[in-house]
Formats: sequence, C-alpha cells, structure tokens
Amino acid sequence: MSLSGNPVRVAICVGEESGDLLGSRLMDALQERLGPDGVTFTGLGGGRMQALGMESLFDISDISVMGISAVLARLPLIVKRVYQTVDAIVESDPDVLVIIDSPDFTHNVAKRVRKRAPHIPIVGYVSPSVWAWRPGRARKMKAYVDELLAILPFEPEIHRKLGGPPTHYVGHPLIERLSELRPSEGERTPVEGPDKVLLVLPGSRGGEVGRLLADFGGTVEKLKERFPNLEVLLPAVPHLRDRIVEGVAQWKCKPTIVDGEADKYMAFRRAHAALAASGTVSLELAISGVPMAICYKLDWFYRRLRQIHKIIPIASVGSMVLPNIILGRNVVPEFLDDEANPGKLSDVIGDLLVDSSERRHQVDALKDLDARMQLPDGGKQSDAAASIVLEVLKRQA
Repeated sequence: MSLSGNPVRVAICVGEESGDLLGSRLMDALQERLGPDGVTFTGLGGGRMQALGMESLFDISDISVMGISAVLARLPLIVKRVYQTVDAIVESDPDVLVIIDSPDFTHNVAKRVRKRAPHIPIVGYVSPSVWAWRPGRARKMKAYVDELLAILPFEPEIHRKLGGPPTHYVGHPLIERLSELRPSEGERTPVEGPDKVLLVLPGSRGGEVGRLLADFGGTVEKLKERFPNLEVLLPAVPHLRDRIVEGVAQWKCKPTIVDGEADKYMAFRRAHAALAASGTVSLELAISGVPMAICYKLDWFYRRLRQIHKIIPIASVGSMVLPNIILGRNVVPEFLDDEANPGKLSDVIGDLLVDSSERRHQVDALKDLDARMQLPDGGKQSDAAASIVLEVLKRQA
C-alpha cells in the first residue's frame, strides 16, 4: 500500500447516529488530505457517510437499539449483522479499519476481524467508559485495537494506567459547537432578575426517565413556591416524548416540552440552572455555562454492576460527572439513588437560580473546561483523528 499510489482503502464501522457524524467528518478530513481519488471507503455507516460515497452494508437502524429488553428482542439480527460485517471487511481487505463508538457492536466486529485478518490495523474512535466501570476492558482492547482516539482529555492517562492501547486525545465534538451552546447578548437574562429559567433533563433512556421524573416534578413544585416566575424547559428525545408528556401531566408547574436539537440548544442558551440525569448532557451544560445538579438512580442490574466493578478514582475525584472528572475536582453536585429527592434537590437548585456563592463558584469553575478540552494547536477534532489514521497507514506502507 502506498499513500502516493493506489487509493487508500479505509473500512469504517459505526453503530448509531453519533458515530455516523464522527465517521462523516473523518471521511471529509481524509478526502481533504488524500484527495477525492486518493481514498475509498467501505463498511457500515449512516446517511451522512453514505452522502460522502460510502455504500453501507445495511441500515444502521438494525443495530441501533437502546435498553436491555430492546437488545434481547433483536439479538439474533444483531449477531447476524456482526458476522455479515466481519465477512465483508475481511473480504475487502482494507488498509485500515476504523471502528467508531457503539462498543457492544463495533468491538465484537473488531475482535473477529483481528482473529481472521490480523494484518489489518484497527483504530478505535471513542473509548468505552473504562474509567466508570469494567476497567478490565482497557487491557483486553489492546489485543485488537492498535490505536485509540479519545474524545475526553483524561482518557489517554487512564488507558496508560490500565494497560490499554496507545490512546490519543483528538478533541470532543461539542468544542466545535460553541456558538450553538453559548448565549449571545440578551439570550440569558440576568440571574438577579425575578424571571428564572430552569432546564429539566430526565435522561435519554426509558429507565432513567422512569426513575427520575417523579422526583424532578416534586423538585420543580418546591422551586415554584420559591420562584413564582419560574419557567421550566424540558428537552425530550423523540422516542420518549409521549412518555414524558404523560409523566409531567400531573405536575403543578407544567414544563414546556422542547423538541429538536436546535430548540434544545436555544433552551440551553436561556437557562439559568439545570437539573439533569447523569450523562453527556452534563458536558453540554458545562460548555454552555449552565450551573447544574446531576442525578442518577440505578436499576437493580446496574446497581449490582457498580458494586462489582468499582469506579476508578481519577485525580482523587470520586465522581461520575464528566465536568468534575475533566476539571479534577468536584464542582458539580451529584445525587445518587435516594439522595435524588425533592427536598435536597430544590435546596441546591434554588441556590443556583440566584446570584449566590454556590452559583458563582460553579460558573467560574466551568470556564476552565475550554482550556482543558481544546486541542493544543487549537485544531479540529476531525483533522486530529485523520492524522492518527494516516500515521497508522504510513506504518503499514
């Protein structure tokens, strides 16, 4: 294989829409570096990747499912798609395979490709959360992932400590969306005024919503007593919208349901504070400069996993909240299981809706995220990812 001879053959495997976005940007960056005739793409992708010339093996909706019951219902098809993907990749014999996120699917593909075609280098894009649970996955990944592209700045050091594959921080996609997340003049009213805007984010999975929505409603009710001009905005993911509408029907303070990503980010730009389920949304809120409290209630299955697989202490921060881990200190308060109750939550959120020392401390700390998450050269995530893929290709030449 030569970067100056025949076109480079890149296989990419994604399992959901977020991976399709990263994959399409990587394809763009590689085409820019190598020229449109200097690279070809095969594998599995969504609409964005197909628009750039990839002929996907099948529709990724076949494997993009959430929740244990949904996975079990579709398990025979998912297993079939794993082997179909492996067969196609091995047959096409690419110069490199890039697997993007969705580890339950893409890593199963990578393991089998490594076994059947060990000469194909494999790049992993987005690290599984080995820092949160099942840390043993890091060392196991080294057997079938040659280079790992991380989107959180602390992950390279975590993989080094855990014996994982060589890991490179390539930036987080949210850093490239600052204009969407941060308010322009006048969008977020002064917190000293009587009008308050609260974001309520009960999660993107049915289990999260089921466990948190009632307590979030009780919290909102208490806050309404303290802040008569309280406006509550609740961004809802499409597949849970009806369930959320039903769940908030009995709330005394009715939230405005927000649909779509553009309106969701508009709500972020208006909000004075947020009450949210644990997850990537905490990072979106942090970048937007919205002080928050984060909650998570585990079902019996994940509660048991948490007991078995201890959280890895990172820079002495015993936290599951991404901004806290990135900053290396507990800035954002978090409430686990029974702690996530209206009494405690309303007190904390109430302090964040006024010009308090608690609010100022959190807002000031969140400003440090930019420096920690930006790439050293201020470059783009897709360019950084493409550079690592090209380095792998050069080693193979």
